[in-house]
Amino acid sequence: MTIEELITYGQKYVHKTQAQMLLAAMLNVNPLELLLILNRIIDKETCELYKEKIFQIKENYPIQYVIGNVNFYGYLFKVNKNVLIPRFETEELVENVLQYIKEYFLYPISVIDLGCGSGAIGITLKKKINEIDVTLLDISESALEVAKENANNLGVCVNFIHSDMWENVKKKYDVIVSNPPYIKDDEEIEEIVKNNEPTIALYGGVDGLDCYRKIREKLLEHVNERFLLAMEIGDQEKEDVINLFNDIEKVKIIAKKDLTGRDRMIFVMRNLV
Repeated sequence: MTIEELITYGQKYVHKTQAQMLLAAMLNVNPLELLLILNRIIDKETCELYKEKIFQIKENYPIQYVIGNVNFYGYLFKVNKNVLIPRFETEELVENVLQYIKEYFLYPISVIDLGCGSGAIGITLKKKINEIDVTLLDISESALEVAKENANNLGVCVNFIHSDMWENVKKKYDVIVSNPPYIKDDEEIEEIVKNNEPTIALYGGVDGLDCYRKIREKLLEHVNERFLLAMEIGDQEKEDVINLFNDIEKVKIIAKKDLTGRDRMIFVMRNLV
């Protein structure tokens, strides 16, 4: 079959954009490049695999898992059912953290990514600022295996800790970043997310704040005198999360909106400004 025939086949079952995206990923080309090579003949084995993957997408399996990777901040990260699929909003968190680090810290500094999943946040920070020391932590050993593979694929040297938040952490850090589970246990979410992405990375207890409480509980034992804590939050959780951290002496707390105007980030800092 030709590329054009495969795309025509695929869009019988899924959206045209998904059909093109899948085929482009399998052929390791940009989706726009497909339009220039529509007459190329594709081998039978690849055709059959493409058809199998099309039906996975048709059955509401996330295309990122089907493809096996996702572009995050310009870097390609492996993803599978053991890790949350990195979202665009988290790129905004990374962008803000990079700005804060560059403005307020002198290198080297130590950074820990709590609940790292695929490692997208911590690895990206290391890629952008090689002078920082980065540790990736997760409660899931399966997630850490994915993060280790991503670190290796992207050529960064980072540390790994298998832990439930601070449980196995011994050191103090200058910067703490986290995109913890924040969905309420009874909150309705998209079926494709609910049925496929790891529950442990989605749900944060009855009020969605369990992991923020864990972060706050031993935060001061694991930060230096000058620190930045950067967290992604649910868009209805700003005040509740701020209230968990505003009792810390000498801290400044800043809430920021994402590009859609929703409150999605909280920054807790001490002795920085």
